[in-house]
Amino acid sequence: MTPRKLPLRNLLRHPGRTTALTVLVAFLALSLFAGSAIVMSLNNGLHSLENRLGADLIVVPATARGKVDPEKIYLQGTTGYYYMSAAKLDEIRGMDGVEQASGQVYLASLRADCCSVPIQVIGFDPETDFTIQPWIGERLKTGLGDLEVVAGSRVNAGINETIRIYGQSCLVVARLAPTGTGLDTAVYCTMDTMATLLQAARDLNHDLKIDGDPAQVVSAVYVKAAPGQADRLATRIKQTRSPKVAVIQTRTVTTDVEQSLGGVAHTIKALIVCIWILALILLTAAFLLLGGERRREFATLRALGMSRGGLAGLALKEALLVSLFGGVIGIGLALLFLIPFSGLTESALNLPFLQPSWQSMMLLAAVTLLAVCAAGPLASMLSARRLRRVDIGTIMREGN
Repeated sequence: MTPRKLPLRNLLRHPGRTTALTVLVAFLALSLFAGSAIVMSLNNGLHSLENRLGADLIVVPATARGKVDPEKIYLQGTTGYYYMSAAKLDEIRGMDGVEQASGQVYLASLRADCCSVPIQVIGFDPETDFTIQPWIGERLKTGLGDLEVVAGSRVNAGINETIRIYGQSCLVVARLAPTGTGLDTAVYCTMDTMATLLQAARDLNHDLKIDGDPAQVVSAVYVKAAPGQADRLATRIKQTRSPKVAVIQTRTVTTDVEQSLGGVAHTIKALIVCIWILALILLTAAFLLLGGERRREFATLRALGMSRGGLAGLALKEALLVSLFGGVIGIGLALLFLIPFSGLTESALNLPFLQPSWQSMMLLAAVTLLAVCAAGPLASMLSARRLRRVDIGTIMREGN
């Protein structure tokens, strides 16, 4: 047998010992890769949320808080519908300190053919919108026609497929890039299409609490305030009557999310550090114990002519192979968990969650593999140093 093949043969000859070490290294790799990927996904989700909100204030009817938490409609994809007169949009648009204002209309679909759960339908005005239109413009260069919709990334409908919403067949003309927020579970249409869907829902005897023309209502008004005017403008809008409204300051929403994200990220990082410290201690102890058990084996190799440095190199190569096998297994298990169950992870954390690109994931996998491949030999260094002091005669006499 050549010295080059000896490390692998040694590992295969002791499957129980090799499996135990491989499992330990795999756990190390899984914790590092999965924890880092989750932190990266949370950071991506926060940046996406900040980019997509686009408004300083969101104005909704005061009654909306009894149906759904408006602050979390984008974070959790909560479906709901609530309405106020479109005159409120004109009133807000005329206030001092308002740079831009645009209305949106929400409709919760009971069940669409494309989905196994209810989806949110959002109507917007392409001529005045400054939050959705720039995002849609990245994927759709033409305007939206009647009963045409744009689907979020997690809506199970492809381009040129139709989905039925309250009996109306709507053509999907584009799909949006993922954001890691509830926006991914919604479909988007013009105000004219939304008016058609609202009327269709009423014709099917769904009580939407709309008095009069469905084309003359809005669910929310998105406001871009003049610099330094957001707080004052929010106070003025809250004081308006007929109807009473609630004002959401998006800065507060993103700050709350950032604080929650920071807490989760710090916890995950602390767990990764603790796991690595514990794993390195266990690996070091394991290699030291194995080194003690294999003293006679190493003495035999010395008697056959292997140098002290060769023995140390053998131990390090075995540790490197175990680390490589364990690292690949741990990263593979992490990918099997993260990719299919990203939606469950987002729901569990209750925060925007946008997975990194596959290029970033591959780079993270490579860094993780390098880290664990360094950790194994590092943990075996004490054992390797002991092997350099192996005394052939003493060990051989111990066996007699």
